[in-house]
Amino acid sequence: MIDNEIVELKAALFDLDGVIFDTEPQYTNFWRSQCQLYHPEIPGLENDIKGQTLVQIYDKYFDDVKDQQPIITQRLNEFEKTMSFPFIDGVEAFILDLRAHGIKTAIVTSSNIEKMNNVYAQHHNFRSMFDRILTSEDFCASKPDPDPYLKGAECVGVKPEECAGFEDSFNGLKSVRAAHEFTIGLSTTNTAESIKEYSDIVIENYINVDYEWLIEKFH
Repeated sequence: MIDNEIVELKAALFDLDGVIFDTEPQYTNFWRSQCQLYHPEIPGLENDIKGQTLVQIYDKYFDDVKDQQPIITQRLNEFEKTMSFPFIDGVEAFILDLRAHGIKTAIVTSSNIEKMNNVYAQHHNFRSMFDRILTSEDFCASKPDPDPYLKGAECVGVKPEECAGFEDSFNGLKSVRAAHEFTIGLSTTNTAESIKEYSDIVIENYINVDYEWLIEKFH
């Protein structure tokens, strides 16, 4: 890049849970039930696994009960079929405003296609809000590796430095940072104080957040 070259924002990349949808409390309840069942000796374990893929969760916390992993997965799939997917306050209007100003939008989630089909069933216009929707099946490596957000930038045809990435989990924020993208943390899952060091800016929701706001912060 040429010195002093002004980089333009061209894309906004969003995680799903805790960033688009206010689903973290539901997942916390599910994982609390499983953690209490298999690891009652570790209170609060459901909070430690936030922002990790199912493979990461199994490898790190449920490796000692490998025979139970398919059962947990089945329970999770059934749970996700009954979940509600309420939007984070202001996110729909924010995304529409970005797209009206020519900003590409994409989902970069560790969720799988089966989970996304549950989302589409509840929100019929969801796919039309984004240029691309990338799921766990699309990535070579999981967050906090930069691959998901590098792939997100590539899929909408822009450079990583021309992107803003929106995340709520530590692994997600680290992934955006590692991809050298402008990093916006949402304090929906973790406290604003705890994610501040991994974020260029922290927001609670998208109320009073629009295209002009993002452009100002980006520069």
